[in-house]
Amino acid sequence: MRQIVLAATFALVSVGLAAAQEIGGSYAVTGTNIDGSSYTGTAEITVLSETTCAIEWTTGDTTSTGVCMRNGIAFSAAHVQNDILGLLIYEVYEDGSMEGIWTVTGQDGVGTETLTPQ
Repeated sequence: MRQIVLAATFALVSVGLAAAQEIGGSYAVTGTNIDGSSYTGTAEITVLSETTCAIEWTTGDTTSTGVCMRNGIAFSAAHVQNDILGLLIYEVYEDGSMEGIWTVTGQDGVGTETLTPQ
């Protein structure tokens, strides 16, 4: 019985580590701003550890960099742009795409964003 528990634990840890590594790469970005207008662009996620990563978005003429982290199907990111803090929360789907919402300090409401692996 002990061997079965150890094997199951190892399998779960291995799946978690693989999932963290699989999050890295290039993504197409589509979203809506808080005012309802739409935007498109790209994002690059670089895995830094088993749970943390760096993210860089390019939308239009704007590039933002931030820190991100994955926990199971939850993926979150934060960035600072022009002294304004932004927070994003996504759900990770089996195909690697992510859908979420975001907000920034000083504004009411939320925007939406989808990241699709390229």
